[in-house]
Amino acid sequence: MTEALRELGAHIEAKRPDCVVAWDVAHGELTLEATPNSLVGFVEFLKTDATCRFSTLVDITGVDYPDREARFDIVYHFLSMYQNHRIRVKVAIREDEVLASITDVFPAANWFEREVFDMFGILFAGHPDLRRILTDYGFRGYPLRKDFPTTGYTEVRYDEAEKRVVYEPVNLVQEYRQFDFMSPWEGAEYILPGDDKAEAKG
Repeated sequence: MTEALRELGAHIEAKRPDCVVAWDVAHGELTLEATPNSLVGFVEFLKTDATCRFSTLVDITGVDYPDREARFDIVYHFLSMYQNHRIRVKVAIREDEVLASITDVFPAANWFEREVFDMFGILFAGHPDLRRILTDYGFRGYPLRKDFPTTGYTEVRYDEAEKRVVYEPVNLVQEYRQFDFMSPWEGAEYILPGDDKAEAKG
């Protein structure tokens, strides 16, 4: 299987060198890094090329790397039921970049792209209805960005007196705990049951 994926990666790179930045097979999975400016044409190629035939878009998600200049990886997962292959395509973009929507090639991308917009704030040019899909109307921020506070900005509750749902700024009843990863268990001089077996094997 790994050899077949290597052949597939080499085939895609040879056919579309303008789109493929790099590719690798790890843990039995083929991952391609693609350029953002030719994404739609590249996805069309993956769908229609006789060797690829990635007919199914499985998922689109994002990964946040705040310290990188190209802060986000937008990750696409495709399936070829004809060739029995899966592929992962990653596109690295800056926070201020707009990525082209692939809804014209895969209509299923509609809700996936809306979710990535909702969670990460990524804009998709050409999307037919780019609005939030998981969070509420008027929600502030993008919850899957690494700099989004774990408490959020707003809390929602049902007010019995007003007989309606109310939105309020987060108000913690106690000081929010800042974990320093030190616990009373660190440095303890005892062995848990089973630890001695692990050390004996080592």
